[in-house]
Amino acid sequence: MDQKNIQQDFEKQFNDVVSRLQSKQFFQSDWDIASFAVFFIFIGMVLLLVILVLIRCCCCCCCDEDKPRRRKVGIDNMALQP
Repeated sequence: MDQKNIQQDFEKQFNDVVSRLQSKQFFQSDWDIASFAVFFIFIGMVLLLVILVLIRCCCCCCCDEDKPRRRKVGIDNMALQP
């Protein structure tokens, strides 16, 4: 019984997608447009972060050797350590 329900639900969704493509009305409500925009904003942010990580890993690794290491400034308070 569950297999028939899943198959019928899949057929309904597939027919709905096909009918939207044929009628060229991809968005039937404002919620469809909003969810589509949120989805693409999310995908865009993920791609932006991936690009930034790649730039950081590829470009800055070779440049780090030229920079001197920072020296620690100040006094360690050893009394606070357990």
